[in-house]
Amino acid sequence: MCTRFVYNGIDKIVGFNFDIDLSVWDHTVITEENRFYIGIKMPDGLYHSFHGVNKNGNVGTLLYVHGNENAKYIDSEDCITISELTEKFIKAEISFDEALDIVKKKRIIYAPDATMQVMLSDKKGRVLIIEPGIGYRYEQENFSLITNYSILKPDITKPYIVSGDTRYEVAKKLLAGYDKDFSVNDAFKVLKSVSQKDLWATRVSFVYSTEKNKVYYVLNNDFSNVFEFQF
Repeated sequence: MCTRFVYNGIDKIVGFNFDIDLSVWDHTVITEENRFYIGIKMPDGLYHSFHGVNKNGNVGTLLYVHGNENAKYIDSEDCITISELTEKFIKAEISFDEALDIVKKKRIIYAPDATMQVMLSDKKGRVLIIEPGIGYRYEQENFSLITNYSILKPDITKPYIVSGDTRYEVAKKLLAGYDKDFSVNDAFKVLKSVSQKDLWATRVSFVYSTEKNKVYYVLNNDFSNVFEFQF
């Protein structure tokens, strides 16, 4: 369960709530010279950057979604997993334009162990939403928003909406009410309004300002204690 948005105001601002069950995934916040990311420990023993920011303004975040058979993992050179594509983007091994070119030419599939969709964005505020087995959307609107349900074909994941889960509707209404002066503080207000508790609680919330090239983040819903990472 996660929430991700991009707001294209005077500053291009990204917000992300990382919601996860600690009994399933081991994670930690990692800061490097060119990368800020929420490291997810994988079977290879390494912490992978599936949710993070690069110094060049690339931001990628994977969000769990109920899968569809069209995106089932297969071993083929004509395919690329959504996780591999996302990590390459966060590592700046591919640019936004290259990512867009890849989704046009290759079949995007799930990783063997998880069904995910993604939002990629760059320092210009361009957004690429990719839903494996469904398609993709390129946009540069006032704001873009995604949670854990399909944006491109809502009926596919509508049966799986958790009762009382209004994160998308709440965040959308708040984002629509802001103007071009949308700030880092405003972004945190949106994230706090849709943060989760209990088993799938919000473990990390981060806001990235492209203008300042800085990441602001809080841990475990402690929005009164904001850490900063300057590229």
